[in-house]
Amino acid sequence: MELKATNISFKYPSAKKYLLKNVSIELDNQKVVGLIGDSGSGKSTLCKILSGYVTNYEGTVTFDGKSLPKTGFKPVQLIYQHPEKVMNPKWKMKNILEESWDVNDDMLKEFGIQKSWLTRFPQELSGGELQRFSVLRSLNPNTKFLIADEMTTMLDAITQVQILDSVLKIVKERKMGFLLVSHDMDLVDTICDDKIYLKDINEI
Repeated sequence: MELKATNISFKYPSAKKYLLKNVSIELDNQKVVGLIGDSGSGKSTLCKILSGYVTNYEGTVTFDGKSLPKTGFKPVQLIYQHPEKVMNPKWKMKNILEESWDVNDDMLKEFGIQKSWLTRFPQELSGGELQRFSVLRSLNPNTKFLIADEMTTMLDAITQVQILDSVLKIVKERKMGFLLVSHDMDLVDTICDDKIYLKDINEI
């Protein structure tokens, strides 16, 4: 199982300079990999390109040798740093979760989600509670590769450990690929088998 990006270049329409230039990266499901870079260096944009949420770039992205699907479920799932930005504020949490898949009680328990939260709206939950839902949404049984973009930055230390432990457990059980984007070098060193510095693969 391989997620491969070749010669990726990207710049915003209003920008004069490229944010990403000739970036190439190969990832598989054999290692947990950490991606490290300064704020504003293009890490989040690269994550969106790798998961198919940004499509106006130069270069190619393939998953197991095929282009990422443009419609339907995406096998490469992206977990954002700010879960409240990717949830419909008019939907209750039960609907938000079921939009992705039918989660059983064991999985709710694994991620510390109380059943009473399912009847609430996103604005009625804390950032840590929302992120639990965001992570669980991404773990649809059809997910093959997971990209976590600073997903624990806004969480307290205990919640960070709980969520990451649960994610790593499922990643290993399902033999999924996992790319962790983080500023926390101690975290990267603790859970990642390998690490990539964006400045080393970005030719800007």
